[in-house]
Amino acid sequence: MKIAVKGVIPVLCLFMAMPLLRAQNNNSSTVRTGVVGSTNNTSSSSISVRAKSLYEKEAISPADIPWMRVIYRSLDLKEEENMPLYYPEEPTENQENLFRLIMRLLTENKIVAYEYLDGREVFTDQYKMNLKDLLDKFHILYEEKEGRTSKSTRYIVNESDVPSNEVLSYYIREKWIFDQRNSGLTSVIEAICPILHRVGDFGGDAMTYPMFWIKYDDLRPYMAQQYILTNNENNVQNYTYDDYFKMRMFEGKIYKTTNLRNMSLMQLYDTAEKQDSARAGIEKQLQNFENSLWVKSPAPVEQASKDTDKKTTTASSGQNATEKEVKSSVRSSRGTTTSRSSVKSGSSKSVKSKSSRSSSSKSAPIRSVRRTR
Repeated sequence: MKIAVKGVIPVLCLFMAMPLLRAQNNNSSTVRTGVVGSTNNTSSSSISVRAKSLYEKEAISPADIPWMRVIYRSLDLKEEENMPLYYPEEPTENQENLFRLIMRLLTENKIVAYEYLDGREVFTDQYKMNLKDLLDKFHILYEEKEGRTSKSTRYIVNESDVPSNEVLSYYIREKWIFDQRNSGLTSVIEAICPILHRVGDFGGDAMTYPMFWIKYDDLRPYMAQQYILTNNENNVQNYTYDDYFKMRMFEGKIYKTTNLRNMSLMQLYDTAEKQDSARAGIEKQLQNFENSLWVKSPAPVEQASKDTDKKTTTASSGQNATEKEVKSSVRSSRGTTTSRSSVKSGSSKSVKSKSSRSSSSKSAPIRSVRRTR
């Protein structure tokens, strides 16, 4: 019996220790994965479900949106404010431009591209683009590899084959929404479209080709992990791509708004001056709508009344100053100020006063204080 007990005890101890060993192995693998991901931000773009949930927003009910306007903007990457989306042209250890990030996520099947329909964008499964068709359409070289199963296929695009130097502009589709839950006007970027600027075989001016739409909410978790350089004078990377768009650090020109005829500003107005005037009018309408949402608080009203009081006191002080100047100019030789009646009477009264003084001096006798013998 003793021998049997001795043989059973090690087996029981080993069986009880198995869950602890498994937990240690799982913890060690998690730590290794985290270390590898932190060393190279460009190669590791895996985001957990919990991290994605941090960037998910609750959809606003249509009943809470009594007013909305959809605006399309064009971002020219040659402008200084938009250059952070283009540089660096070649990926570095911990940084890559926006188009390379989009292409890498597409080839890894982490985001979905939707067809560009020129103002009739519908982000449903019906308009999802096949990755192979997308690469063939824009003549992007790729390598096709079979996956673990016969149905899955991987498309690998080398870094040198990504046409990031030809993507010189972007379209963004944004919604200006009045949310009556908080009585505020907010701008929400809904989708981003890279624009390919490509010269034909016979040269000439570059032609623009809108490629596809990417939903901003799908791209946002990955953009929030990519830090960028936004200032030439300060080389510290303080902002991410998500901060760049959320803080509206870009310079976007309105080229279209949703309208009944589905026409752009270039189609509606024949000259550049009229198009610029229409853009300024749209921006002013948005600003006026936001300003008209709130009733001015008493503080600005009181400040405005104080400003008017200051203006009136300044005007009255100016009048007093002119009167003082007039009075100071009519001072007598003894330093006393004459009255207004004396000023209006003129020099005739002064002559009379002098004559009266002279006559009074002649009539009065002059007596000597010296004794005469």
